[in-house]
Amino acid sequence: MTTNLTLVILMAVLVACGVTLLLERSLTRILVGVLLLSNGVNLFFLVASGPAGNAPVLGSVGPGPMSDPLPQAMVLTAIVITLGVSAFLLAMAYRSWQLGGDDEVQDDVEDALITRLAERDETSSTFDGGSDGELDEEGADT
Repeated sequence: MTTNLTLVILMAVLVACGVTLLLERSLTRILVGVLLLSNGVNLFFLVASGPAGNAPVLGSVGPGPMSDPLPQAMVLTAIVITLGVSAFLLAMAYRSWQLGGDDEVQDDVEDALITRLAERDETSSTFDGGSDGELDEEGADT
């Protein structure tokens, strides 16, 4: 089986650009990253499916190599999933723009507090250290 080197390079560039944009703080760039990444993965499915063949309908063509319909169905499913995820991210970016005037993802205040406490090796005021790590009869920690 031979693969098209141009498609493989394009797939790698799309995935690399998509991952780079996913690591940004702006929801718009994250949305573009998801779209590029999904297009790269869809290209991967098509490249991995092998060479094109006859239509995969029995009895419509004579004996010969038929194309595998499973990668095409997976790409179609991935397109639908990407549409749903991009609609969700677009709604989140729009709502963030309405509330704060920008679409940048802010740091979580509680997460920053826990990080600072961990760096100082302290516990928060809400931590109950009285149980000494022993489980009660139901298996819960409280």
